[in-house]
Amino acid sequence: MARKLKVFAWSDGLHDYTVATTSRARALEAWDVGRDLFKDGAAREVGEGAAHDAALAAPDTVITTAASGLGAALKALPAKARRKPSKAEVARAEALAALRAQLEALEDEAEASEMAFAERRGALEAEEAAAIEGFAKRRARLEQAIRAAGE
Repeated sequence: MARKLKVFAWSDGLHDYTVATTSRARALEAWDVGRDLFKDGAAREVGEGAAHDAALAAPDTVITTAASGLGAALKALPAKARRKPSKAEVARAEALAALRAQLEALEDEAEASEMAFAERRGALEAEEAAAIEGFAKRRARLEQAIRAAGE
């Protein structure tokens, strides 16, 4: 059974974006935004209006309309969403991104090292098997020579 469609909307101040989909996560995905607009109050569920009806007519399609005005859109946002991030917040985000990049590089290095060890392990196992086989052949020849000398 298909889930019921809900209509979600948000505005960047210049345009209003509305989409009819089954969840908030799918709405964020349709809008292709990098933050949770619902968490900071920028996006909301819409129950009526022209944009609501247009979104329901075309599910999973973003309906873009001109915003009613930049001032109105900014006033609708909570104060936290209206302000620019501080230098400390930007620095912290950049430091976090750098640490994540270092972690990814470390994981790549560990994977390459593991593959190299596996290759070396395979070569050593093949060398060991060849040595054991060589010793077994030499032992068999010596035992045969001992039996031949004893007769």
